[in-house]
Amino acid sequence: MATVDPELLNIIMNMDDVDELKHFFEDLFTPAELDDISLRWKLLKDLYEGLTQRKIADKYGISLCKITRGSRILKKKDSIVRKLLNAQQSDKRQRASEDHNSKFKA
Repeated sequence: MATVDPELLNIIMNMDDVDELKHFFEDLFTPAELDDISLRWKLLKDLYEGLTQRKIADKYGISLCKITRGSRILKKKDSIVRKLLNAQQSDKRQRASEDHNSKFKA
């Protein structure tokens, strides 16, 4: 199994400027690698939101094999991806609730 350099992980964790992180990724990865990473994230989000593998395959023009890998990731009991998506969904709900409540207070 491939390992990620701990120094690289620390550098990424310590970056707090999104534009700087974007440029760092553009320097580090080829356009094709960035496309692959972005596609992987999109299909994981789609799977999490309940889209079928076939619909995702049609949406992005990719094979079911790529999507099946994503499905296995989300099914893992200790899936970090699922944990992140749960947190992201929770944040969206919280913001929507705050927006809704602020409309009634105004």
